[in-house]
Amino acid sequence: MSDATKTDAVRRLLTPSARSDVPPFMVMDVMAAADKIEAAGGHVIHMEVGQPWAPAPRSAIAAAHAALEQGRIDYTSALGIPSLRARIARHYRETYGCEVAPERIVVTTGSSGAFILSFLAQFEPGDRVAVTVPGYPPYRHILNALGCVPVPIETHAETRHALTGEALLAEHRKAPLKGVLVGSPANPTGTMMTRAALSELIAVAESAGIRFISDEIYHGLDYAFPAVTAAELSPHAVVINSFSKYFCMTGWRVGWMVLPEALVRPVERLQQNLAISVPTLSQIAAEAAFDGREEMEAVKHGYEINRQILIAGLPQAGLTEFLPVDGAFYLYANVSKFTADSFDFTKRMLAEANVAATPGTDFDPLRGKDYVRFSYARSAEDMREAVQRITAWLSGKSR
Repeated sequence: MSDATKTDAVRRLLTPSARSDVPPFMVMDVMAAADKIEAAGGHVIHMEVGQPWAPAPRSAIAAAHAALEQGRIDYTSALGIPSLRARIARHYRETYGCEVAPERIVVTTGSSGAFILSFLAQFEPGDRVAVTVPGYPPYRHILNALGCVPVPIETHAETRHALTGEALLAEHRKAPLKGVLVGSPANPTGTMMTRAALSELIAVAESAGIRFISDEIYHGLDYAFPAVTAAELSPHAVVINSFSKYFCMTGWRVGWMVLPEALVRPVERLQQNLAISVPTLSQIAAEAAFDGREEMEAVKHGYEINRQILIAGLPQAGLTEFLPVDGAFYLYANVSKFTADSFDFTKRMLAEANVAATPGTDFDPLRGKDYVRFSYARSAEDMREAVQRITAWLSGKSR
């Protein structure tokens, strides 16, 4: 074998698969850049990542400690600890007045694991799945990695940036859609769908044979009006949620799905092979987290204060246009009067003002260059300081 042939063979061995060629989740790159500034002694106000400032509920931490004291942390059922699945079912009854059988609930490795399992169980390579833009980037990236085709549908102010049945069917007529994924409260916009809007969209999707996936990870963090679960509106919808946001358990990596009965066994088989089970310690803590609702409501109240600080303060800095801040802990602001490149804007704001935020290009390949997402999941002191820094930095920068 010639040296050239050997070189080609080695190159083929080291070449990543085409499916791995997905864009980075830009918010993580911003966070890494902010960490470097802090490592050099700087003080960064973190508004880039959607991570609660508060720890997990005391009840969750105590349950984890108690489990560790017992010594053994074994595998669980691939579907999750039965008592946790029952507790999640009780949560639907208590929170939404909605009966969900524990047998339809699957515990997952955060919402990210749920997206992967859901897509694998429902779609074939080449299937077209509608997602809204602006929207959470890994929706598109995971679908691409699995060989599916994400179909971005732009939302507009007239519908409060909610996807409509009319827009969904218009895309479906171009080429058949196999699924649609909607988040409410949404990331990055913080907007929410009303009961009527969500109900209509689900009905339109299902009548057209389009599978409906509802991302409800920010449920509990609703300010404008109560969030509505798709589990209440259809037994055929796939509902995805997590303990990361409302329960402040991002690093514990535990979430759940509510599935149509026909999908439970397929998802169970996938989970058995891909993960065996979700980390047991996290499941134990998650079940106990439901006993910490009083703590979590206090944290939510803190977000409401932060929300008001930004709504009142950012216009004074010149950021006067942003989407309705209904829920979650994000404000999606138009920065086009200051820049034509939100990536460059956030890069300079981090370097010059030590405020980290995420460029809209991460969430919207169409119009994201005009927007920046600010997370207000930190302390009120941080939010006030951020407004002061941004105001000082933007002085004299308008085009």
